[in-house]
Order: sequence, then C-alpha cells, then structure tokens
Amino acid sequence: MKGNKVSHSNHKTKRVFHPNLQTKKFYIPEEDTYITLKVSTEGIRNINKKGISVCLKEAREKGLLAK
Repeated sequence: MKGNKVSHSNHKTKRVFHPNLQTKKFYIPEEDTYITLKVSTEGIRNINKKGISVCLKEAREKGLLAK
C-alpha cells in the first residue's frame, strides 16, 4: 500500500506502508512438531483465537500451503 508522508508544513513525499510481520513458532499437537511461520500480528491473533490446526486446514484449502 502506498501513500504520502505529510510534514508539519504540509509537504508531501511518497512512502510505503509495510505489514507488521513477525516470525513465530507454533506447536502442532496432532503432528507433535513445531512450525515456524512469518505471519502478521493480525494473523497471530487469528491463530490464537481459532487454533493452529484450524488455520492450517483453512490455508491448505485456499492453496496457501503445500499439502
């Protein structure tokens, strides 16, 4: 996503908005392994809410992960 940085004097310069990505390890109890994912902070909240197993299943159905 792109936009403008606006100074106090209303001078506009181009800038880029980057997602807030974090590298985090998750434990998968069904497979008894850990997986390291680079996810956004919103993604971490979704994983905490739904559970890692449900999120991995949804990602495989959407084609985001290899089976």
